[in-house]
Formats: sequence, C-alpha cells, structure tokens
Amino acid sequence: MRPISNFHTHTELCHHATGVAQDYAMQAALDGCAALGFSDHCPYPESFDDAWPAIRMSTEEVPLYLRQIEKAKENSPFPVFTGFECEWDARYKSWYQDELMGAYGAEYLILGPHWVTLNGGARHVYCPNIENNADLNRYIDQTIDGMRSGLFAFLAHPDLFMSGHREWDDQAQSCSLAIIDAALDLNLPLEINGLGSTREPLRTERGMRYQYPYVEFWELAAQKGARVICSSDAHAPEHVILNAWRARDFALRFGFTPLEFPDGLL
Repeated sequence: MRPISNFHTHTELCHHATGVAQDYAMQAALDGCAALGFSDHCPYPESFDDAWPAIRMSTEEVPLYLRQIEKAKENSPFPVFTGFECEWDARYKSWYQDELMGAYGAEYLILGPHWVTLNGGARHVYCPNIENNADLNRYIDQTIDGMRSGLFAFLAHPDLFMSGHREWDDQAQSCSLAIIDAALDLNLPLEINGLGSTREPLRTERGMRYQYPYVEFWELAAQKGARVICSSDAHAPEHVILNAWRARDFALRFGFTPLEFPDGLL
C-alpha cells in the first residue's frame, strides 16, 4: 500500500486525545506516510473570553507542543509540519496571523468550525447541538466568513453540521451549497474527514448513515468540482493513517483525486 499524507493530527495537549507527536510520527512511519501535519486545537489569548477551554491547549503549553513536534521530526522518514486547528471568530484574526503563524511559526492553519458564536460572543453552541435553522444559518455564515479570511489551508469537516441536522432536506442542501460555492470561489480545499466514519452511525429517514462524511454533501461537491483533501483527524496514534485511508476510500466513491499537500506546503 502506497504512503499517503495526513494534515489533521491531534495530541494529548487538547485534553481529548492520547499520545504525543512522536507517537503519531512513529505509527505513521509503520503504516506508510508521505507527509504528516500536526494541527492540534489552538490556544487563545487570556485577554479574550475563556472560549472552549476543555478542548484545547493553553498558551503556556505551546512551547511544549512545538518541542514535541521538533522531536517527532528528528527521525521521521517523511516531512513533518507544524500547524493548528482554529475556530472562527473575527476577534481572533490577528491572534491567528500574528501569534500562531508569526510568533509561534505555524506553517499552516486549518479552519475547524465546531461552535456557533451567539449573543455577541456571550454564548457558544456546539454545531451538532444547534436546534433551529436561524442558528444553523448563522453557523454557516460564520464558517464562510472564516473561509474568506485567507488564513486557512483547508476547511475541516465541512459537513459536521449534518451530525445534528441529520436529514437531507432543503435546509441541508442550501447550507451545503453555500459552503461548497464559497470554497469554489476561494479555491479552498474541503476536507473529507476520516474520524466521522468511526463514530456511531445516525438513523435517518434514508436509513443508517455516517454522522459525517455525509453522502449528499459530497455528491454536490463532486458535481461542482470542489477541491478535496483527505485527513484522519487522528486523536490516537493508531488512527493517524488508518482514518486517512478511510477518508480516501470514501473520496473514491465520488471520483475525487485528493490533494496530497495543502497549498503552499509542497
């Protein structure tokens, strides 16, 4: 089996994954890796609200994260890259650009929208828990705003909202088309996420299906010619390449030729 790349990798510093960077790199070498990117959930400055504290590293942990990645690079037979996965809130734009990419030297950022920000930042609702179309539309608008920032190498799990919306209806199609059309306008790759295929399936009116990747979303993306990257979204070393292959197997169903590298990292 030929080596493949993966640019969506977490570590134990996000508090909901296991293993350090070197563990992932060693497993990736065993499983056949062409390139590996670490993109753990990014920290936020203390001056902003205490958003998402249980699922991300702190600013104090960033030097440790960077040292662990450098350690992973030492004996890896493939290139290893340093990145972060970010939520989108326009208040954090300069933090992403000046601190994560500037001061900390991140080689790439990915946009991983998990939350919709409501009430001027006073409330954050996890995407699968969105309960009405108005908030879902706000989530889609917020995601597209982040895509338009020009900061991100690709949009992670663009169909994550379907794990809560579940049924393919006019609202789901409208939201999907908005994201896909924005990606096309911006030439921004969309990620087929291998982790979603390992989660508990959903029972829907059309039968059992993945929470994500969601078939109808990717049918539309294929019809429109979207660019695609496949990632594992690994939260344990044993999944780092296995989930990436799951994503690629799914991509083949729609005739995609996935990118091996995000733009600018070749």
